[in-house]
This record gives sequence, structure tokens and C-alpha cells, in this order.
Amino acid sequence: MCGAILAAFLALTCTAAAAAPVVDDRGKAFDDATPARRIVALAPHLAELLFDLGAGAALVGAVRGADHPPAAARTAKVGDAAGIDLERVLALQPDLVLAWGSGNRASDLARLEALGLRVFVNEPRVLADVGTTLRRLGHLSGRARDGENAAVAFETALAALQVPGGSAVPAFVQIWDRPLMSVSGTHLISQALHHCGGRNVFAGLPALVGSVSREAVLSARPALILVLAPPAKAHEWARAWSAFANTNARAVVALDPDVLTRATPRLLRGVEQLCAAIAAVRRGSNRANATAGTRQGSSE
Repeated sequence: MCGAILAAFLALTCTAAAAAPVVDDRGKAFDDATPARRIVALAPHLAELLFDLGAGAALVGAVRGADHPPAAARTAKVGDAAGIDLERVLALQPDLVLAWGSGNRASDLARLEALGLRVFVNEPRVLADVGTTLRRLGHLSGRARDGENAAVAFETALAALQVPGGSAVPAFVQIWDRPLMSVSGTHLISQALHHCGGRNVFAGLPALVGSVSREAVLSARPALILVLAPPAKAHEWARAWSAFANTNARAVVALDPDVLTRATPRLLRGVEQLCAAIAAVRRGSNRANATAGTRQGSSE
């Protein structure tokens, strides 16, 4: 009797868990009982995530810049960060639209919802959000198990990349050159820095991204200058810092912005490179301290 009651309770619990709605980053709930079969992604990382969990075939439209994997680049284009072609989205007859909270215009998303479309809003701010989003999109696309597997693989690999404890390495993150721009402490890049043992010297910027002066950068005395530049500009932007002899930076490192700004499993590549750069700065600092200590001892 007790066994039958326990079995019934477990069945009810599992059914309730399976029926729990998926919630987006606005707190809006979505019933995932009917998997989405026609999806439009309004951000490159959202298109990429669908392929990561095996739901790429459901992607019928995306924004310009959605270029990974190559199949994402071949989908119909419905706009970019400057705005969305609402008529084009409607013509694709999606049963789900994936949007980026800080990357799409709120007015565009409101219009899409007013026209009766389901709009799931994603706003990744910490590294763990990649796994969370994979699970949510897995449920919405009818590939919950694939989403779970992809999320666990990402989380396991991310945990293995963490740099051992020590004093935080002050770092400046450059995301544009003219004007010189950086990111705040709430940006995903700052979270990657923290994971690797770094500290964003402009964490206090009031907005997610903002402009700064070179004088302010030099005053902040970063030990690492991280240049996130388009491939054609990476060398130029990094080399520009060599003109400032009074910089405290022990390293200027250029990385592909796609692998540190897109909240997908490819982020692991960027985090690995970032952790290696921070570890190298620490090793250099330790060698400098050891040399300074030796010289001091020999002079006494």
C-alpha cells in the first residue's frame, strides 16, 4: 500500500515538473507542450544556440550577423541591431521568436507581441546563463534532453577552466576604438574576467557599455588590456597602446569578440584564452616580485 502511494506521488511530481512552463528573462512564462517548429532568432547567439542543441532545422529566419554555423548564415534575414523588418518576420510565419533584451529594440518586440507572436526574451549576464538558455530552448523546441546534455557539457568544461585563487588582476576591456569604449561590471565579459581571476577596472560604468578616455584607462592602471577587435583591426588597436609608455599593463591581448560576447558554448574558447592571459600576467608579476626581492636582499 505504502509503495503504491509513493509511486503515485512520484508520478504526480514528475508530471508536474514536466508541465512546468519555461520562463524567459523577463519572467514571462511559456507553455512548451507544443514544440516550436518555425523559429526566428533576432540575435546571432540565439541562432547559434539552436544548432548547438540540434534544433537548427527549426530556424527559418535570423538577423544579419548570425553567421555561425554556416547554416545559420543561409537563413532568411529579417534585420539587424538597428531594427527588425516586422513584415519579413510575419511572412516567415514563426510560432516562436527569440529576442535579445539589450540587443533588440523594445518597440520592435512590443509590435511583434501585439501582432500575436510569441516572443521569448533572453538576456544573458553571467556565464551560467548559457546552460540555462540551452535548457530553456531545448524545452521550447521539443529537444529537452539535447538541451540538458549540451548544458551539462558546457558547465563541466567551464568549471575546468577556472584559474586558481589569488589577487584579482585589474583589466581594461576595449570593445571599440573611436570612441574608446568598454563594458560595465554587469556585462558578460566582466563575468568571464571574474571567472578567470580578473577585475574590470571600469565595472562601475552606469550602462552596459560606455565610452572612456585613454587618460582614464591609464589612471586605472590595468595590468591587462584586453582588446576585443574585429580581425582586421586587432593588431592596429593593440599596437596603439604601445605609444603610452606610462601604461601599467604587463600584457595587451587581442581576442576575437565573437568568442567572448556571444553567449553560446563557443564562449568556452574565449574564456580559455582569457584565463591563459590572466595566468600569464600573474606569472610575470610573480617573477618580477621574485627578482625585486633578490635585488633588495643583495643590496643590504
